[in-house]
Amino acid sequence: MAIDMEQVRQTRREADCLVTQAEVEAAIGRLAADLTNRYRDRNPLVYVVMNGGVIFAGQLLPKLDFPLEVAYLHATRYGMATQGTLLDWRVRPTQKLAGREVLVLDDILDEGHTLAAIMEYLREEGAADVRSAVLVHKRHDRKASPGMRADFSGVDVADRFLFGYGMDYKGYWRNAPGIFAVKGL
Repeated sequence: MAIDMEQVRQTRREADCLVTQAEVEAAIGRLAADLTNRYRDRNPLVYVVMNGGVIFAGQLLPKLDFPLEVAYLHATRYGMATQGTLLDWRVRPTQKLAGREVLVLDDILDEGHTLAAIMEYLREEGAADVRSAVLVHKRHDRKASPGMRADFSGVDVADRFLFGYGMDYKGYWRNAPGIFAVKGL
């Protein structure tokens, strides 16, 4: 199915900006300070979840003033599975996890099923501690578990169809300079 590029462009023009670029940058600065306080005297392995986490990680990592290792993983859920580690691994974790402190970076915590399954997998593989940091926490009551939140969050936003700073609209606009919601969604 061909993508209608004019419709993609129009979606960006008509979108509601929920969080400006300056507000996103400030949130990333606060996250960097919190993460530095947590990990400055540790040896964390930081996993970036592809594809959404790449822009957030690219902005955050240079602000972390402590030694760390960076790697990436890519996983999606099988079909509509909502529990456990039923993941379709595109790229599995490659570093040895036994005894390591692991921080998982992702763009958004929406329902959280995939992030929860990734974190469970990392624990099962022997990580001593697994934490998560997301740029966006979406406010709604459909979380994988009641009250679920990442360990570190940048901004809380309304339950709308979002794009920008790693989140996409039909594969596009991950690069949008702010966090936007599709008009009417």
